[in-house]
Amino acid sequence: MKKITDNVAMLVLAVCVLGVSGQGWSAEAQSSESGDAIARACALIYQGQFTEAGRLLDTDEGPIDISAKEMLLELVGQYEDIQALRRETRSKAFQEQLDALDKLEHGDPNEALDPNAVSDPNAVSDPNEDSELIRMIKTLSVVRNASELATAEQRLALQSNAFVTDTIEKAVERATVHEAEGRWLEAYTECYSWLRAIDPNNQGYKDYIEELLDRVSINSSFNDSPCETSAARYKGVRKEIFRAAITALNLYYINDIDYAEMASEALNRCKLVVEVVLVRKTDPNDTLEYEVPNGEQVAAWAAGMDALLDEVKNPSRVFGASKFLRIFEKTLNLNRRTAGLPMEIIITQFASAALATLDPHTTIIWPKEIEQFNKAMTNEFSGVGIEISKKDGLLTVASLLPDTPAYKAGLDAGDVIERVDGLETKNMSLHCAVKHITGPRGTEVELTLKRANTNERETITIVRDRIIVPSVRGWLRSDTGKWVHVLDPNERIGYARLTSFVSDTARDFENVLDDLEADGLNGLILDLRFNSGGLLSSAVAISDMFIRKGVIVSTQSGPGGFGSDSVPAKARGTHPNFPLVVLVNSSSASASEIVSGALADPAHERAVLVGDRTHGKGSVQSSRLLEGGAMIKLTRAYYYLPSDR
Repeated sequence: MKKITDNVAMLVLAVCVLGVSGQGWSAEAQSSESGDAIARACALIYQGQFTEAGRLLDTDEGPIDISAKEMLLELVGQYEDIQALRRETRSKAFQEQLDALDKLEHGDPNEALDPNAVSDPNAVSDPNEDSELIRMIKTLSVVRNASELATAEQRLALQSNAFVTDTIEKAVERATVHEAEGRWLEAYTECYSWLRAIDPNNQGYKDYIEELLDRVSINSSFNDSPCETSAARYKGVRKEIFRAAITALNLYYINDIDYAEMASEALNRCKLVVEVVLVRKTDPNDTLEYEVPNGEQVAAWAAGMDALLDEVKNPSRVFGASKFLRIFEKTLNLNRRTAGLPMEIIITQFASAALATLDPHTTIIWPKEIEQFNKAMTNEFSGVGIEISKKDGLLTVASLLPDTPAYKAGLDAGDVIERVDGLETKNMSLHCAVKHITGPRGTEVELTLKRANTNERETITIVRDRIIVPSVRGWLRSDTGKWVHVLDPNERIGYARLTSFVSDTARDFENVLDDLEADGLNGLILDLRFNSGGLLSSAVAISDMFIRKGVIVSTQSGPGGFGSDSVPAKARGTHPNFPLVVLVNSSSASASEIVSGALADPAHERAVLVGDRTHGKGSVQSSRLLEGGAMIKLTRAYYYLPSDR
């Protein structure tokens, strides 16, 4: 791990010390036969061609900067060492999985793997209850791990292994039983989640899992939780909100809308709702309070839904927004006459399925969700100042914010929160736990902890306060809890990680830059890995700090917009032209891609990108208020980089 870190550091130092930048290496250095060998080698390294760069440096006979050559050759050597280590490690890890598979087939399954090999501890409720289930889960886990490490040839051999195919058949049989008894989540966790991981390109698995998870979602919508009752969950949901959302979509959505497809998916989802209820009611111990429609009502519901689907499939005239809304009203009336389920559930399920046909980012924020949505946009809330996660199925403190009530109370990363105000957290979702831990400023919350260092239990009471989650972080914290942004004091290399783009991000980031520059900044690493985005205005403001003139980003709006619109950089406030490296990965999305794309674009060549291909979210959303205290978040534009990509 140290070598990989050193490799990135060496590349950053090469960029900063040699003063080269981005795609200019390729455009200029490679176009000239007499181009400087160092610049051409940097261009090859930038493209990931380390071996070719090393060959160039070894064979070049012209004048060359010896110190720069040695630095780059050391970088190439580290890369080759890392590649060799990766191949060796991968081969060894693959063989370990094959050995574990052999033990599962012929030996003691309890010796085949360590307990951490099963990635989902909740998939098995009682390890002593079903040894065959444990064996099956461990086998699927091994096959999943081995498939990720295997070559194409090894993967085919693995999938045709008789023990593997027999285990998969048993998993499918078990899932079929679960489904018949209404245990759709178990069917997913014990079977199909593993099959998808083993064969991620299998379209059949993908389609089936989609319906299975729809049933899980519908089923959970009927259940009470420690956070809220089913009835409270849908407080404020009204059909007028959805009708207003469709009006907004019709006016502002970026693309033409296929209302027939929306209606078809919504109707099929509503059919699933009734099917889920009927399956649940076959269990005499089920706690569902809704009355089950009788046989005649079920038949009338099914016939009515089929008739509506035929109407969508063979419309008598153009199927637009008004026709779609009539189908929506007919569905509500049909439910009122036949199935008799709570109208709020039919509305939300109809809306969810319909909007899912558009894009993953267009959704209704119902009245009960507004508060959480606003927290995400501002990074401000009232709570105790901890970030939590589910580790091995347990609610665990992931990190603490300095100068917050939790920090002052002595909580530590790794502490397990077993109870919140007396409620057990073992089966509590993260969303529910956050809801219980946060609350009005000045109120108290009682946490029962299992300490990470001592395993001792302790109950403490913390007074909630206003919490602001910083979106600008350093590479480590000092003894006082402050973020450290100087990565290399000798070379004066700075580091800043942006976790999101909220209203205060640009201001906070500029403060960090000013402090670093005051100490003689020679180069900066801007880390946008795992940053899923945020406000467009924040992304533009940060890009503008490094670009003196020209377009930062442009957008193409939908039918209700104003066509294309570009955002130019302003010369005032531009920071010095020090070398800049931006780290990205597959979880860098939206606003992160606007910043990294603009800085590395051929129009500016302001930064070098290091990492993996980014997420690919090239769209912009806006939120519009609806009646009844709700909102719709809809895709209103696509963005383009300065070079019109």
